[in-house]
Amino acid sequence: MQTFIPGKDAALEDSIDRFQNKLQALGFNIEEASWLNPVPNVWSVHIRDKDCPLCFTNGKGATKKAALASALGEYFERLSTNYFFADFFLGNEVANSPFVHYPNEKWFSVPEDGKFPEGLLDEFTRNYYDPEKELTADMLIDLQSGNDERGICALPFVRQDNQQTVYIPMNIIGNLYVSNGMSAGNTVTEARTQALSEVFERYVKNKIIREAISLPAIPASVIERFPAIKESIHTLETEGFPIFCYDASLGGQFPVICVVLFNPQNSTCFASFGAHPQFEVAFERTVTELLQGRGLKDLDVFAPPSFNNDDVADQHNLETHFIDSSGLISWDLFKDDADYEFADWDFSGTTEQEFHGLLAIFDEMKQPVYIADYEHLGVYACRILVPGMSDIYPAEDLLYANNNMGSHLRDTILSLPGSAWEQEDYLALFDQLDEEGFDDQTRVRELLGIAADKGTGWHTLRIGELKCLLALAAGELELAQEWAGWTLDFNSSVFTEERALFFRCLNASIELFLSEDRDAEQYRIAFNHMFGEETVRQAWGHIEGSERFLGLQAADSTLQTFKNHQKLLQAYAKLQKAKDIFNI
Repeated sequence: MQTFIPGKDAALEDSIDRFQNKLQALGFNIEEASWLNPVPNVWSVHIRDKDCPLCFTNGKGATKKAALASALGEYFERLSTNYFFADFFLGNEVANSPFVHYPNEKWFSVPEDGKFPEGLLDEFTRNYYDPEKELTADMLIDLQSGNDERGICALPFVRQDNQQTVYIPMNIIGNLYVSNGMSAGNTVTEARTQALSEVFERYVKNKIIREAISLPAIPASVIERFPAIKESIHTLETEGFPIFCYDASLGGQFPVICVVLFNPQNSTCFASFGAHPQFEVAFERTVTELLQGRGLKDLDVFAPPSFNNDDVADQHNLETHFIDSSGLISWDLFKDDADYEFADWDFSGTTEQEFHGLLAIFDEMKQPVYIADYEHLGVYACRILVPGMSDIYPAEDLLYANNNMGSHLRDTILSLPGSAWEQEDYLALFDQLDEEGFDDQTRVRELLGIAADKGTGWHTLRIGELKCLLALAAGELELAQEWAGWTLDFNSSVFTEERALFFRCLNASIELFLSEDRDAEQYRIAFNHMFGEETVRQAWGHIEGSERFLGLQAADSTLQTFKNHQKLLQAYAKLQKAKDIFNI
């Protein structure tokens, strides 16, 4: 028996078999880690690579097969576009290999004057990403290679309105677009339609949230056309969660639906958005998105609606909505008098017609669309960039929050454990962190692009905590006391019990050692009883300078210290082999 669902160009059974077989042939050991079916016609599944659990995806659908096909398709999407590896340094071997990302990448040397090299970007994207001409070429070195000598790595995209190939830096792609606009599918047009739908979904979602737009309700007579969706909604309401279903097409312009769940138990709400040229598919996706990876008991993590529309429109709030949908929503969304009339829209057709229909909307907006196609894994996938519409983070982040900002410190910071520098050198690094303006809350592993192992000091280490350890190594106890207090206030909740105990002991111990009229040895027995002999030995050793950088293992550019990172690199090697064979 074969199952066909709207919007897909192959039977679910065929897609699942094909995806699973190809993943196995590529060397990926995929397991279905968890399933959820909290209400009728709403399924979700979490799948991951047994050998590298950092490579995982979630799928959703009205049936179990639809959810699994969704998860497997997303897995290919993220493998094909390298998204699983977007936040990580790939090591010197990859950085100096014939290609870092794809065989068709192009490298541009960084000019001495810092200007953009010829052939990089086009006029539209140059003006969009650097309107004030503040960016310099070195800011576009990608995190994954970190190869300043090799230059800027750029990937080819085809601009749809003129079919010109445009080379866009990997740095820009990773910083601004993350996972938005990526898709894999049974055919080219199926995947492209899904990717464009996703761009519209998130663009319209941000516009509605930012501008506090009041949406028209979907009439009950329209919901009646979709009995399976109606049953899911009815079950949620029976369980005590009022549901609001809205047409988010903004007067029929865009193929987008919004469904909002209220949780009266804690007075919060969750707005889900979905998009597709077919009304039914968009509606179903929006409802299943409500409960993707969530049971009914997990619906208490969202925020209450707000009347402060400035807070709702804040960029950080919009970014929170992208990450986990837990941001603020304006009460104005729910006004009886909507800003638009309900539109019973329909953009449906064959997937080819749907793709061209969606592209026509961008053309009407005079909005360039850039597409990169990937078929090296035997499944069609694409990444679509729509500058000004599909960005998740603002272009100014290239200046102020670029993911390569810590690359030049990677070797230095990784070498700190076991180091024997002069005290002034540790203080100089402390001052450098301050002068370069790194956020104290930033996780050091993210700054360096490292997949640190859970339960280790590297996994939880933040810039503020590193400042404490540097101040200790520099013998600056008053400075260390300031940052030990910061660390306890900000970071102790994620520490292992052992590390939290160390910082509590350290904080008290520094205060003791700074007290001129007290002899620390007079308090050792009491401290031993409070914190334990080994913890006291470690804390006092850091204060006296015989120990440094507790719980951090020394590492180098091979990153052999980090098991999780090595698993990622092993997974990436499988992809590189497939790309080399396909020679894209």
